[in-house]
Amino acid sequence: MKNFSWGHGVVIALAAFIIFILSMMFLFPNGQKNSEMVTDNYYEEELKYQDVIDAKKRADQLEEKPQYTQNAGGITISFPKDYNNSNTSVKFVLNRTDDQNLDVKKSVQLNPSQSFTIPAQVLKPGNYTLRLMWTKDKTDYRMDFDVIWK
Repeated sequence: MKNFSWGHGVVIALAAFIIFILSMMFLFPNGQKNSEMVTDNYYEEELKYQDVIDAKKRADQLEEKPQYTQNAGGITISFPKDYNNSNTSVKFVLNRTDDQNLDVKKSVQLNPSQSFTIPAQVLKPGNYTLRLMWTKDKTDYRMDFDVIWK
């Protein structure tokens, strides 16, 4: 048996490092799949972001805010019972954090109980960001919710 010298150790360490790097390249070739931007119009929306900040601030200052609940039927967003929905338009965007093909965007009308439901049929288990936007008397409001659909 030959004597083991520091030169042998360097060669073994270098070979182990090369094998490690090559294994990482072949085992994880695509990195994180479905890592997408939240929106395709990122730069245009960035320019309008002060409006978003103002809308969120106005929503935070409301005494009674819309709430969301989940059940087997879907996600229900409820506005306060005494909310007068005349001169109001409501829309939402439900962004899937890992696959934009599962995003849901829609304008809705509130039902008589001042709520609306996103049906479970359009939802797949996972993490979503619910962006609720409404305009009442030409004033914009916005609230964001983190939603985990199971």
